[in-house]
Amino acid sequence: MVEGGRRSAHFRLVIVEGRAYVDKYRTALQTRDVYTLWGILQLLRWYPGRLPDLELLFDCDDRPVVRRRRPNSGPPPPPLFRYCSDGASLDIVFPDWSFWGWVETNIRPWKNVLEDIQQGNNRLKWKDRAPYAYWRGNPTVAPTRKDLLNCNFTHYWKTTTRLYTQDWKVESAQGYRQSKLQDQCTHKYKIYIQGWAWSVSEKYILACNSMVLYVRSAYHDFFSRGMSPLQHYWPIRDNTKCSSLKYAVEWGNNHTQEVSQHDIPFSIHHYSCNIYAIGF
Repeated sequence: MVEGGRRSAHFRLVIVEGRAYVDKYRTALQTRDVYTLWGILQLLRWYPGRLPDLELLFDCDDRPVVRRRRPNSGPPPPPLFRYCSDGASLDIVFPDWSFWGWVETNIRPWKNVLEDIQQGNNRLKWKDRAPYAYWRGNPTVAPTRKDLLNCNFTHYWKTTTRLYTQDWKVESAQGYRQSKLQDQCTHKYKIYIQGWAWSVSEKYILACNSMVLYVRSAYHDFFSRGMSPLQHYWPIRDNTKCSSLKYAVEWGNNHTQEVSQHDIPFSIHHYSCNIYAIGF
């Protein structure tokens, strides 16, 4: 069963008596494999002698590949680990590499980033933030993101949304000075929308103490299935994004007392601790 996942895996991890051994099969995008393995090494150091001997294969690409099969329709599916899965797949979800750092985008480990975002939250209370739904990202990676930008094309929708295209080449050349996560907690509402698969931006958006407008996604990561609508986020329809966003923003602006009664509306301020714990 393990060998069945080798054709798409980037590396094999074997742990024997508290020591990690790695067999690299192919090159991962950027340094995803390096930071994923760094997280596992930290786990071994934090809990010496506690991890059982194990062997697993890991795929560092975005989309799941282990499809569900009908009973008795072939060999059993391989236990392949990756960063997300969906309802039609059996890939095993694991915390993404950016929890331990994403050097190519100048993002530090989650513990440090969370502290930065909390400082950004403290600069501007929710009631004083701009009363719009905010999103910044790359719309070319998925049709659903291109569709989201249509909400910007008429003045009617601009009364509720502020959507921006991220120019990664320009930002990279500038050291991502204009994309600091702690500086993006300035709107009452923040939009999460999937990219090529799930998006690493999810945890940063949820930590911003804004009302999270979560566009329905086909993909889940290791913690998102533990979240509840109207507790951790406001659900947004994927097929009617603009009207759904408009309704959510107008409802929030007309019910500010109800939304901000805990001063941390629809956030996972308490949930972040659990994410960090599971993310080693």
